[in-house]
Amino acid sequence: MLDSTEAIYKGIKSSGINFIVSVPCVNLKELLKIIDEDEEIIHVPVTREEEGLGICAGAFISGKKTAILMQNSGLGNCINALTSLYELYSFPLVMIISHRGTEGEPIIGQIPMGKFTTKLLDSLDIYNEKITSPEKSFKAISTSWEKSIENKKPIAFLFEISYW
Repeated sequence: MLDSTEAIYKGIKSSGINFIVSVPCVNLKELLKIIDEDEEIIHVPVTREEEGLGICAGAFISGKKTAILMQNSGLGNCINALTSLYELYSFPLVMIISHRGTEGEPIIGQIPMGKFTTKLLDSLDIYNEKITSPEKSFKAISTSWEKSIENKKPIAFLFEISYW
């Protein structure tokens, strides 16, 4: 049986994703270490989510299979890039999102965005799925790139505190 981080990583590898941008998050820290050490994946740490989306768009145009690892608090930073860039040009992208502000959240400031994350993704017509177990994680992420290509837009996977 896979642990939570290993399941996501193996799903990424299975999907063929080979270019990842990331914004730091405590829940993603182990995954970021593993990805950073993988010589088959180009990993570009960024300071803001919309910066990462622009970099991923360029990487996709150059033939890469792209993903962003981020915390849901940064989703608001991405709205313009998701609509004026990704929606307009039908770019695929896999969004692996640490969904803070859910049950068990110790930081009260995370709760408002936690409540609105799925509503924002739904309003942008971005397929999103809450992942609750490592087995579900591997299965969903291993087919994520093809699903994003098929949808001609980004797709998002949400990993609540209970997942970790």
